[in-house]
Amino acid sequence: MTPQLASVLMPLMRGMDPERAHDLALRALRFGLAGADRSADDPILATRALGCDFRNPIGLAAGFDKSAMAILPLMRLGFGFVEAGSVTPKPQFGNPKPRLFRLAEDRAVINRMGMNNGGLPAFLARIAQLPAARPAVLGVNIAINKDGAAPLRDYPALYAAVAPHAAYVAINISSPNTPGLRDLQGEAMLRDILAALAETRAGLTGPRPPVLIKIAPDLSPAAVEPIVEAAVAQGMQGLIVSNTTIARPAPLRSALKSQAGGLSGPPLRAAATEMLRRVARLAAGRDLVLIGCGGVSNGAEALEKIRAGAALVQLYAAFAYDGPALIPRIKRELAAALRRDGFRNVAEAIGVDAR
Repeated sequence: MTPQLASVLMPLMRGMDPERAHDLALRALRFGLAGADRSADDPILATRALGCDFRNPIGLAAGFDKSAMAILPLMRLGFGFVEAGSVTPKPQFGNPKPRLFRLAEDRAVINRMGMNNGGLPAFLARIAQLPAARPAVLGVNIAINKDGAAPLRDYPALYAAVAPHAAYVAINISSPNTPGLRDLQGEAMLRDILAALAETRAGLTGPRPPVLIKIAPDLSPAAVEPIVEAAVAQGMQGLIVSNTTIARPAPLRSALKSQAGGLSGPPLRAAATEMLRRVARLAAGRDLVLIGCGGVSNGAEALEKIRAGAALVQLYAAFAYDGPALIPRIKRELAAALRRDGFRNVAEAIGVDAR
């Protein structure tokens, strides 16, 4: 089956309960039923970041495959990188159902999943079986359990465990669906977490993948600068901007807009991109790599993130709506947009609107 044919089935999936449809999609991917995109990427999309060569800058955001069930099949759809997780030390059921909602009129999603995942041991067993030569770059997103968490213990331990297998590691301190997690973005606590991570990273004898911090789009302007300063001070390599939002930007048409949880999709794009520009200005000259995430559904919007400061771009809601056919389409559109704006490669476009 080709990605385009798999996407033809998306209207059927949208008729199901959202979480059930998501679980079925992961199973289909595991068994290769979504096909693969074997076409060569346009050379203009090749880029280098975080010490890695990316065939293209389009990635799948964390949250789609929390337990690393379908990493290779997802990579074969044509992504430049796939971020698995969030994975927590122990298995976690998450919040009570229903906890995932389609805002179809807005092409958006609200989730309060609560980082349901199978826990670190099962996650490690799966990513350890991945071949060394992969069709895309692998990132791993780590987080703490809802109960019994000790951030200064858990984040470094998770990092050390996944380091041999990941090209980069993202720390999730910004999901709105785990009580107290967003408090970790506070200056003092974040500084301590990053210091513990830096110490663990320095002590490893094997691979030491770069560390990125995933932040919320709802931070006040005053809260952003201390995060950037802490990242630089502790030798972190970048930030992911941004996670889902607890805001409800007007106008939202869906009757489900008042559901609690994090909103993703087009209504998030403007706020997430403005946050990205703000971070890019603060990070200018600081050797931090930014990944733009939030509301991207076409090549023009991907370039908007890159021009705002992102070296790489992540998708989630658009992929959930459009399926595998989205990936080759968005890459074609991005290549055309880069040429239209006079850029010879992705690197030339990074941050031109944030200067």
